[in-house]
Amino acid sequence: MPVQNSHRMLGRLFPRVRGDAAKRKRLLVVALWMWVYGMIALTSAGEFNEVLSIGDAAPVWKDLPGTDGKTHSLADLAKADVVVVVFTCTSCPTAVDYEDRLQTLTKKYASENVAVVAISVNRVDADKLPALTKRVEEKKFAFPYLYDESQKIAKDYGAIFTPEFFVLNKERKVVYMGAMDDSTDAAGVKIRYVEEAIVAAKKGEKPTVAETIARGCRVRYARERR
Repeated sequence: MPVQNSHRMLGRLFPRVRGDAAKRKRLLVVALWMWVYGMIALTSAGEFNEVLSIGDAAPVWKDLPGTDGKTHSLADLAKADVVVVVFTCTSCPTAVDYEDRLQTLTKKYASENVAVVAISVNRVDADKLPALTKRVEEKKFAFPYLYDESQKIAKDYGAIFTPEFFVLNKERKVVYMGAMDDSTDAAGVKIRYVEEAIVAAKKGEKPTVAETIARGCRVRYARERR
């Protein structure tokens, strides 16, 4: 903000404050910081996500171990037109119910240059890498299943539930986040939010529905000591 406009703005914000230049300047600083924080609050989070907004650059993960014995990074998927990230696990019944739908989605769009990645961050034994590896061997999942013990990547995405989906376009901007579809009962699904977002992203368009609230179990974040 130009310096010459500061007193003019202060006069508008605090018209009754007179005669104390230092006090006026302090009040101006307070007012400006309140405005900055207000703008951040309006632009830094979505309707249901407290961290990301639609259009934000997707948080990047690096060198996360996968059930295939390799490490994985978002950069590995640079050639994909669309990336679907799902935070999930094996200890949540809802997440398990969605496994077949996730497998079907992966196979359906594999030939269309769409990459699907599952990430678990829970620290219970059922959701750690050994158990995930066993699950992948049993189910023959077509998508990579990664594990982040630090839980950082889930926090960076603002994930709250398992499963919770994020669709990233070619520029790796978030174009959709939330539930996979409109019903936890596969037979009752009428709207496939993630699929609609994939189709829109491939066309360089925005999906009709860009954000929903996910359904399932809460991510088991470790309590942080203060």
